Amino acid sequence: MEVLCYGSTPCCQVVQTKWKLVEKSFNSRQSRFPSFVNHGISCSNTVPRSDSMRFHDRSLSVPEESRRLKSFRVYSGTSDGYVIGSEDAIAGIDEQAASKILVPGLPDGSNGEFGAPISSCFWQWKPKLNVHYEKAGCENIGSPNVLFLPGFGVGSFHYEKQLKDLGRDNKVWALDFLGQGMSLAFEDPAPKIKEGERDMDRDSTSSWGFGEEAEPWATKLVYSADLWQDQVRYFIEEVIREPVYIVGNSLGGYVALYFAARNPHLVKGVTLLNATPFWGFLPNPIKNPRIAKLFPWAGTFPLPSSIRRFTELVWEKISDPASIAQVLNQVYADHSTNVDNVFSRIIETTRHPAAAASFASIMFAPQAEISFAEALSRCRENDVPICLMYGKEDPWVKPIWGVQVKKQVPEAPYYQISPAGHCPHDEVPEVINFLLRGWIRHLESSGSLSLPLLDELDSKKHTNAIARELEYIREGSKKSVMVRYFGSTVSLWDRLISYINSGSKLRNLAAKSQQ
Repeated sequence: MEVLCYGSTPCCQVVQTKWKLVEKSFNSRQSRFPSFVNHGISCSNTVPRSDSMRFHDRSLSVPEESRRLKSFRVYSGTSDGYVIGSEDAIAGIDEQAASKILVPGLPDGSNGEFGAPISSCFWQWKPKLNVHYEKAGCENIGSPNVLFLPGFGVGSFHYEKQLKDLGRDNKVWALDFLGQGMSLAFEDPAPKIKEGERDMDRDSTSSWGFGEEAEPWATKLVYSADLWQDQVRYFIEEVIREPVYIVGNSLGGYVALYFAARNPHLVKGVTLLNATPFWGFLPNPIKNPRIAKLFPWAGTFPLPSSIRRFTELVWEKISDPASIAQVLNQVYADHSTNVDNVFSRIIETTRHPAAAASFASIMFAPQAEISFAEALSRCRENDVPICLMYGKEDPWVKPIWGVQVKKQVPEAPYYQISPAGHCPHDEVPEVINFLLRGWIRHLESSGSLSLPLLDELDSKKHTNAIARELEYIREGSKKSVMVRYFGSTVSLWDRLISYINSGSKLRNLAAKSQQ
């Protein structure tokens, strides 16, 4: 395994437990990117994984094209799609899928295109707090930086389809939040028995963080939204060193928006992928100090004895492989999606000795200093561009939540994808990558390039919700989804009415595709 170490600091020491985090590195090599030299960063090549879990096939096959093609337009560049359809059919586009767009598949080698190589890295932010991240495309000097933030319970591995594809023409980064993924603690934050006292009685395989006293480095540690937004800020300032387009799914979307509201100078744009609109149950001690005092414990180490027992009972249930498979089955709308890698990586994370106590800290951490709605308002006040991409069949963050965000930020383009669930970037990565590329190019061109799905159209004449069928090739088979774009000048209720009126036509399309 090739290891690249930036700077003179030795690579992070790694513990050997039920899960081997990473091999210890002995040698340091000079960075290929001298302008980005940082201390405490180590990187290695990622290793492909293969397991065997797949949902029952409920995919939507692509209906046969019955229309005669009157035009065929090919746009230059590997990241743009091929627009197939009649120019005459553009009128009344909000009432029917007037054209079909063939978007590129993933660069898996089947079409002669290969994805960007991914490097797995560790960055030592603070003593004992080592942050794992993945990167691709750092050789694309002058290209935009795109930073992905993961949802709860997953990590940077959930964005490898974006790293491989978007990393071909962008500098792409994906971060593991502290307390999740491979950014779990490398040492026990609250050992049951202090080192040197009764080492023979220590159980190296037991859960960490369940002792009576926290280590000095962990006395103020809480895995909260405030910690994560600080983590993102220092990561951008010390590792990336340039403003970024930040993309977040679920919890990652919440943190992305929160970070952008507090650090608009570091953000070029925010993309929310089914972002959760709230996080945390306990009051924030800065925002509501009096109420916060009513709660004696708020996610710090060590865990109180009552919380330890509760955590053990809950963790035994939610970390069970059958429970994890059930959750994945729930949040992915297309059950033909291969979730082998996601499933195996989540299982690995749950077997880390720090996972259970980290889960407890996350669940009992206080809320962020500002709410999701306040963060939206601040971003709008600071002219931070926002784009919404939501899977319509999400059982948790239902479409109404995307509608509420759109209502508060009416100028934000809103793409609703169906069928797609809570994790559209992993379920329909071809579509998300296509939309992301188009949106970033639109911003980078200061609006001279059209938004995705509006190519060749006069956007002023098409401000109602418009629908497009996006088709792509995956593993040799055609697949398609419907994507609805909501503009910025027509009232939200008009868009909802348009959506209801065209809903039957979309259902007919889905029914035909299953025949």
